[in-house]
This record gives sequence, structure tokens and C-alpha cells, in this order.
Amino acid sequence: MAKSLLLEVNDLEIAFGKGKSPKKVIHGISYAVAANEIVGIVGESGSGKSVTSLAVAGLLPKKNTSINGSILFEGKELLKLPPNEFRKLRGNEIAMIFQEPMSALNPSLSCGFQVAEILQHHLRLTASQAKKETISLFERVKLPRPREIYSSYPHQISGGQMQRVMIAMAIACKPKLLIADEPTTALDVTVQKEIIQLLKELQRETGMSMMFISHDLSLVSEIANRVIVMFQGSIVEEGTVVQIFKNPKHPYTQALLNARPGLESRLAVLPTIESLKDRTFKPKEITPQKRAMRHKQLYTKPPLLEVKNLKKHYYTNAGVFKSPHITRAVDDVSFKVFEGETLGLVGESGCGKSTLGKALLLLDKATAGTILYRGKNLDSLNSSEIRALRKEIQLIFQDPYSSLNPRLTIGAALEEPMKVHKISSSGRVRQRKVKELLTRVGLDESYYNRYPHELSGGQRQRVGIARTIALEPKLVICDESVSALDISVQAQVLNLLNELKDDFGFTYIFISHDLAVVKFMSDQLMVMNEGKIEELGDADEIYASPTRAYTKKLIDAIPKGI
Repeated sequence: MAKSLLLEVNDLEIAFGKGKSPKKVIHGISYAVAANEIVGIVGESGSGKSVTSLAVAGLLPKKNTSINGSILFEGKELLKLPPNEFRKLRGNEIAMIFQEPMSALNPSLSCGFQVAEILQHHLRLTASQAKKETISLFERVKLPRPREIYSSYPHQISGGQMQRVMIAMAIACKPKLLIADEPTTALDVTVQKEIIQLLKELQRETGMSMMFISHDLSLVSEIANRVIVMFQGSIVEEGTVVQIFKNPKHPYTQALLNARPGLESRLAVLPTIESLKDRTFKPKEITPQKRAMRHKQLYTKPPLLEVKNLKKHYYTNAGVFKSPHITRAVDDVSFKVFEGETLGLVGESGCGKSTLGKALLLLDKATAGTILYRGKNLDSLNSSEIRALRKEIQLIFQDPYSSLNPRLTIGAALEEPMKVHKISSSGRVRQRKVKELLTRVGLDESYYNRYPHELSGGQRQRVGIARTIALEPKLVICDESVSALDISVQAQVLNLLNELKDDFGFTYIFISHDLAVVKFMSDQLMVMNEGKIEELGDADEIYASPTRAYTKKLIDAIPKGI
């Protein structure tokens, strides 16, 4: 017996901008979601998957958007629904989990209040009833210390916990349709796996339908019954998970499946969507023999950076009659980094990897231990020596948008560190060098006069890389620098980082929660857990046969498709 249709989208067209030349972003797409079904919608940024879901949820701005076609929910035409009627529907029968919980949650309200508010509005519960139900929802989504988190603010809990609060908020009124828009993109692989399992459990329990939106086909395969592939505002392929994975028809779908770094072999260059679609990609494998020869050259030199017994502790809740609580963010860590090497650093959120990075950059002074750079103890440096060191040790940030000044053009943002470190006295020379840097990272000279908001995520990350290499550093710390990028853009940026490493002789400490990416980039791998080193050694050997249960858990959590 065929399932009844909950949602029907027919000939949907969406354009932004009014007047003579609106920009059409959705080109007459049609699809359906049946009752008690999970449909995965995949594609890169700009493919239209999120815009489509926002149209279903009635969240596109009316002023600057034109929508044609039909969106039927239980036979009701949503595009003709008055705003007050849609407000009753949204959050009650159609709910949404947003990609970035930190920006979706109100920072000035406690987590519990934000969920309780929805229950009071839609279900007319009293304040005490809403609080009781919210705590029950927090238990249901497996939040630790639900009563404590009820009173906590978003900044006081982790990214995974914030996402669980968002899920509790979304399922509070038992919706018939849940739209999950990239709900696990910036999460650790283990937390990501937990969230996927949680969503599957909730769907089985409640019988709700779900639209699961992602750029990662392997991830979608773990939750969806059926998959819709979008490209440039159109649906290019649709089928069951098995059909899409085992026998993809469209070149774009085939490219999406093959663009992610693999765990089996080590490639010199990652395939991009473009190179896979036009068949120009020729895989070039790095053999174990080539790696061994390279490592022999690397590890016969003295280390560029040596860390001995490093500790970073934080003290909280101290009082006159109360002993402080000690958080050992980095706990007695020792390792070496050699010139020309890439050291991969992995672990879950809270393991201490970003804190370690800040300590190495002297942005957060270590509690104890020694950091030697070119044999010199960084603890003994004065302020002018530290400033000079900043030129040699640079950082590529996780979020390039927040690290760029929105009021500065790209050209001015790249020239700023060059002025600080007195690289070229002439403004004309600096301008020429900046344009050369933009070209080097795959952007043309026209980007010199653009602002950050005019660039895509991948373009902004390239600007961040250009700003880093402008100072010609020796050691570059990449802190989750590709975690929020699409698979194809991620491949381009990773290839670029390796090219720059070869051209400029960079040494990388590559911090990430994505183990497949770290394996592609790394010579050595360091696994951290609760401030300590769990495992340290050759990246390929650790992936092939991890010795620690924690490392094995991280590797097992990587989405592998079917």
C-alpha cells in the first residue's frame, strides 16, 4: 500500500530581487515527502537545498523574493496561507533545526526558557508545565544534567549540546514534518554519529517525516530512505539510497560521491567536483615507499618546534570558603614538529586541541611546561621578540568571516599585517604583492576591492590563507580551517594548502575533527582526549591499526556510506 503524501512541491520557482532582472535560484523543481519518510536533500552551497527548505517553512523574506509554483502540506497550499495562519503551523506541525545553533539560539535567554516559550505559545501550557516538559525533552535528547542546562545560556554549553537543545525545541510540539538543515556540519564525528542516531530514534518513535539537508552524501546515507540531489537550483537525480550509492546516473552525483578524501589509499591531490565531472582527474597515489623516503629526510633534521610537558589549567568557582575547580584543558603534553612536516591533531570538542594551538601561539599563556621554537624557549622572549615571532608562526582560523573585518576591503585586510610587520615600505609594492597573493590562492585581482560579505565561504577561506602567507611564516596552525566548507570547496582548499606547503616550505599543525581530512593532510597524527595525548605516530599506521580504544571509536564514527 502506497504511503500518503505529507508534502508536495510542484514546479517551484524562486527568484531574489525585484525589477527587470531578478536572480532565479530555483528552477521549477518538484518532489514529495511521504508520511513517516526521511528524504535526504544533498548538494553544494548554492545548489538551492536550503532555500527550498526555507520556502517550505515560510521563512523567506517576502519583500525581496518572488515564489511561483505550489507547496502543499496535507493538501493545504502553503504559498497562499496568511502569515498568522503560517505562524500557527510553523514550530507546531512544521519544525526546523538550523545549521548553526549558536546563531539560531538567543544568547540573552536561557536554553530552557527558549524551549518552554514554544510549548507555552503553541500548546498553551502553564510556566511550570512547560518547564517540566522541557526538562523531559532534554532527557529525551540525551542532554547531560538537563536541569542544569535548563538554566544555562547557549555560550555555557558545547556545540553538540546546543544542537541537542535545538532538536528538543524542534520536536517539542511533535511536528509532522521536521526540516534538519545541515544539523551536524560543524560537529565532531562522534557527536555527529550520536545526533544522527538520535534523529533516527525520534523519527521511529513519533512517525514524523523528515527532510535531512546536507552536502555529505555519506552522512545522508546513514539516515535517509530516499535521496534528492540538487545542482544550481535544479534536481538532477532522485532515488533510494541504494540506487544513488550503487548506481548513480548523473555526473554531478558521481562527483559528489568521489570528492571526499578516502581512508583506503593516500592521494597526492584530491579530486574536485569539476575535475571529476569533466573526467580530467587522474588519481596519483603516494606509495608507502615514497612516504618512507620523504619521512627519512624530514626526521633526520632537528625539530622546528618541541613541546615538553605542556599544561594549561583553568580555575573556576573559587571563593573564600570554596576550593577552585581545576579544568586541565592541556595536561602534560609532549611532542615534536619537524620542518616541512604536517602534524595532524584530532579529538572531540573539549579534548584540548584548540587550547593547545592558542598556547603555541602565545595567545593563552601555558600554566607549565616548555615550548621550544628553533631551540629557543618562548617563555624567555620579551614583547618585541614575541611580535617578531608572530610573523613566523601564523594561524588560519576556522571561521574566516568572523576573522575578517567587515568594514575593510579584501585588499586592505591583506595589507594590514604587512604594515604591522613592516613588509615593504611602499603602498604600491604592498598592493602589487596582495594582488599576486590573491592570484596565488585562486582568486583574481578584482577581489582586491570587494568586501567579505560579497564572497562565498570558500572564497573567504582563500582570503584567510592569503593573509597568512603574506607574512611568509615558517609554521602555520590550521584550526578547523575547512570544517564548515562543502566537500568540493574543501578539496580545493586542501589541495591549495599542500601546494603552498611545497612552494613556500611551510610546516603545518592541522587541527580538525574530520579524520578523513586529517589523514589526507598528515605525516604524523596526534590524537587528544581530555587534555592528554592518546596516540602519536605515523598517520597511515594509526588509521590502519589504532592501538587505543578512543582512536578506534573516532575512526569507526566516520560516515562511510553503504
